[in-house]
Amino acid sequence: MSEISTYDGQPLPFEQLVRAIAERRSTYGRASGLRIDRAERGEAWSSLPYQTVFAGDTETGVIHGGVVTAMLDESCGMAVQLALDGSRAIATLDLRIDYQKPAKPGLDVKAHAVCYHVTRSIAFVRATAYQETEQDPVATAAACFMVGANRTNMLQDRAAHEVPLLDAPEEESGPFAKSPFARCLGIRVTGDGVLHMPFSPKIIGNPILPAIHGGITGAFLETTAIVGVARELGSATPPKPIGLTINYLRSGRALDSFANVSIVRQGQRIVAFQAQAWQEDAAKPIATAFGHFRLRQAERDSEAAPATGALGQIIENNPMQSS
Repeated sequence: MSEISTYDGQPLPFEQLVRAIAERRSTYGRASGLRIDRAERGEAWSSLPYQTVFAGDTETGVIHGGVVTAMLDESCGMAVQLALDGSRAIATLDLRIDYQKPAKPGLDVKAHAVCYHVTRSIAFVRATAYQETEQDPVATAAACFMVGANRTNMLQDRAAHEVPLLDAPEEESGPFAKSPFARCLGIRVTGDGVLHMPFSPKIIGNPILPAIHGGITGAFLETTAIVGVARELGSATPPKPIGLTINYLRSGRALDSFANVSIVRQGQRIVAFQAQAWQEDAAKPIATAFGHFRLRQAERDSEAAPATGALGQIIENNPMQSS
């Protein structure tokens, strides 16, 4: 990583700001290979090269929805920083993702993010993720960021931080045997059905605190919702994500995280759910998520299976793929 000549807390000239964003992004963002391709004031174009570790299902190669969520979160952050002057730290307050279609395997994912309004303490941004043209999106996002979120500033931090490798340890059996990205995050299902994501360097967002990447927390909540809703419905066929709104309540510290989900309302075709993630105390969540899944035909037509047997069916069918 090259050195950037700056003074802490001082505004950066625009070209220097762009260079700082390119070189000093989050640990996970850099490990994922996410790059900024073009920049204007308050506007960023980025791209994420395809990797096999991003797959949600090894049989199809379809990208895990959480990969798109994390990319959109970071791309939105780029646009916010480009609307500012590089002197203040930012943090995601909330992020809404609407899924239009699955990301095709083997193709890069691109994003265009626009920060369209900034107040003294809040920045508003929207973004589109796509592969071939922006008019044919994979997903869209809207987010709010806190400006001056803490005393750290990754863009003006001089320390070099090691970039970890995104790998997916092999697993012959288990809920995520066919989901490289879930294995990359180390997600496990505990005995009581709660999902567990151990802390590791690869999921860090801000390396100075350090804190878990907000997009990874979103990916964890999405994974929890897919597994938990399928289990509650006694279905072997995973539901299809429609939209997800994540609210960030506390910084995810360098600790293991846990999450669970509950069904808020179930119709014949749509399920509404609410999920929460916490670390040391379930009464103090670090983030919550509310969203909707569309039930697939097999789910609507099947008879409910016992909850204890549903997870085994999920294992065979692997729900960890994008919408």
